[in-house]
Amino acid sequence: MSQCPFCSIVAGDSPAYRLYEDERSLAFLDIEPGTRGHTLVIPKTHHETVTDMPESLAGAVFRTVHRVAGALESAFQLDGCNVVQSNGVVAGQEVHHVHVHIVPRYGDDTVTLGWNGEPADERTQREVADTVRDHLAS
Repeated sequence: MSQCPFCSIVAGDSPAYRLYEDERSLAFLDIEPGTRGHTLVIPKTHHETVTDMPESLAGAVFRTVHRVAGALESAFQLDGCNVVQSNGVVAGQEVHHVHVHIVPRYGDDTVTLGWNGEPADERTQREVADTVRDHLAS
């Protein structure tokens, strides 16, 4: 994908502060970081969303997330860390190459993540659980 900025980074055509890479994944610093050390982890092959990737590749990407998050925690003595992956424009995905954000958290940072949830009733929860289990079984 020549127009994909992340594919361009993988190919070495665009600069990036690379932190880690292996055969299947690449971790590099976000160019618009929420906090110091904000990192993106991507598959080296182009897939738009996490559900577009083969399961084995998703596993490889999340092994890299695990490894890099641990390095960030130990390097910067983090107070916490958000791991965020968004699929689709409505979910906030701006670059249409699957990527996982690792956002280091510090006690005094101004990053906010969240939603205004309300308690679900038992009937709705039961229906959702049954529907998803049926899809997982098929």
